[in-house]
Amino acid sequence: MVDRGITNKALEEGIINGEIIEQYPNDKPCPSVLVLTKGTGDPLHLVIGVCTDHIRIITCYYPDKYEWIENRTRRKP
Repeated sequence: MVDRGITNKALEEGIINGEIIEQYPNDKPCPSVLVLTKGTGDPLHLVIGVCTDHIRIITCYYPDKYEWIENRTRRKP
């Protein structure tokens, strides 16, 4: 997060106002979702684990335009 220049405010914005664009129900130890947010400027992806008693931020990154179409759809290899 620090290496990518992503702030706590950007994470908070993503959790509150982001759009779930992919779901990973079989992830371990908890199911997770990929969230797209644009709240604080550049589009941002958050992978969030949704456990029964808490959530966890697994990773966050700026989507690569060569891997994503409009930051929401994966490009096919």
